[in-house]
Amino acid sequence: MSQPSTSTAAPPKETGSGKRLATLLTLATLFVLAGIGWYLLWLFVLSLRETTDDAYVNGNHVIISSQVPGTVIGVLVDDTQRVETGQTLVKLDPTDAEVNLAKTRSALANAVRQVRQQTEMAAQYDAAIAVRTSELTRVQADLARRKPLLHDKAIAPEEVAHARDAVNDAKAALDLAQRQAAAAHALVDGADIAQNASVLQARAAFREAWINAQRNTIVAPIGGYVAQRSAQVGTRIQPGQALMSVIPLHDLWVDANFKESQLAHIRIGQPVRIQSDVYGGKVEYTGKVVGLGAGTGAAFALLPPQNASGNWIKVVQRVPVRISIDPQQLEKNPLRVGLSTAVIVDTHDRSGQILAAVPANEIVAQTTVYERDFAMAEQEADAIIAANLPVKR
Repeated sequence: MSQPSTSTAAPPKETGSGKRLATLLTLATLFVLAGIGWYLLWLFVLSLRETTDDAYVNGNHVIISSQVPGTVIGVLVDDTQRVETGQTLVKLDPTDAEVNLAKTRSALANAVRQVRQQTEMAAQYDAAIAVRTSELTRVQADLARRKPLLHDKAIAPEEVAHARDAVNDAKAALDLAQRQAAAAHALVDGADIAQNASVLQARAAFREAWINAQRNTIVAPIGGYVAQRSAQVGTRIQPGQALMSVIPLHDLWVDANFKESQLAHIRIGQPVRIQSDVYGGKVEYTGKVVGLGAGTGAAFALLPPQNASGNWIKVVQRVPVRISIDPQQLEKNPLRVGLSTAVIVDTHDRSGQILAAVPANEIVAQTTVYERDFAMAEQEADAIIAANLPVKR
């Protein structure tokens, strides 16, 4: 009666051990598959990209300053406002510049008239040479007629002596006239009135005064947004003094600071995905690697580290990598200078250059707002010269 109960109790123990073994095998399989999956993820994805969140939006800071000294009489823009190329930003008191401009205008007109006078004097001396030449010819002929008469004792020797003195005086007068003509021609020969050295000098002074008068109006050399305005009405400013900044937000880039251990596979031209903290994951920008910095951030710091001066602790250095941003995406979702970003560089293609191989030959930034000042100054100078030239008859 007791033997059947003993035989029926053993099988449950064997069933419980099998379940535990199956569970352990399942967990082991899952861990192996997870390890294989992680390895494949690292091999085909993570090892082919470099990421960092030590990246910030950067752009051009166009500092607005005056080219001439003066007193501020008007500030036409303020922080956060948009300005266009050539728009007036600040006005200076024009009184001194206008007085100087009037002086140089009259000096240019006077220079033209003086050169005209010198030209007429040169012509006058040329006419005097002709008169003196004719006089010399006459007295020489008179002397030639008197010499035979002296041989025949038909005239007194004093008359021949007077005739010879008259020839010498005529020669001296002709030489004086020739030298006076040469001196007069030295001032006017080789160029017309408008190209005379004195006129050109007065013209340059007028042009400088005209441009300085125009520079009392300070304009924006490039379009963008105003920041850091410090200009105040009534302030006396000097050339080069910062009055405000204009930041073109349509032309921004990202400076991503990668660790030195991340630079091995980064190449110029590699595609980049960018996310800004201001938009989060809702907006993603595309760009590409433009170039790698020529040194670490510490090397260009205001106070670079002096590792040889004391106990040394190794710190992983970071190198700035410049990344461009698609302008169309910037226009759709504007960014600001200094915003934090996270970047992911796709390093699949590693055939690019680490450093730029070709010297830069394209213009990074330029403006033409100052060229018109020179052209307009030239036009007004031409008008002054033309008004003081002799009238054609």
